[in-house]
Amino acid sequence: MNTIYPERKRLSRPLAMLLSALLTVPLLSSCGGGGSRNAAPPPPVDDSVGRTVNNPAPGNQPQAKKGLSTGQKVGITLAGAAALYYLYNRHKNAQKEGATGKYYLSKNGRVYYRDANKQVHWVTPPSGGIQVPESEAQQYRDFQGYNGRSTGRDLRDVAPANAPI
Repeated sequence: MNTIYPERKRLSRPLAMLLSALLTVPLLSSCGGGGSRNAAPPPPVDDSVGRTVNNPAPGNQPQAKKGLSTGQKVGITLAGAAALYYLYNRHKNAQKEGATGKYYLSKNGRVYYRDANKQVHWVTPPSGGIQVPESEAQQYRDFQGYNGRSTGRDLRDVAPANAPI
């Protein structure tokens, strides 16, 4: 036969209420107002879906140049790491923000830019590659993706050790 001791009965109800209250604290604290005190930049965005560097938002499309000069008639296709390094070098000293602004090379070997809200956007190489004049393409000949090659260096080889991301 089970008997309930009076001291256990007196202790069980307050203990149950305390445990219930403690279980609701994480739920209530996660719904906080979220002020902008010490607000960190938003998380990175991978722009590989939908919009890429060579497929900017409508209205931001650069005008194509008509004709090529004699030095630009022979073109090399850069894809993969070679294309990313080319894009990074073209934008690393830019003063603007966003997709046409300054690009950074992270220590994990990826290229990114920050938008006006300081949100990181990862840059992905265009699937068809980039046509580059031979005179400019020579410095990328050791990288993967140079003229369709699948072997070579990647960007982790050139990434700075103290990069911010």
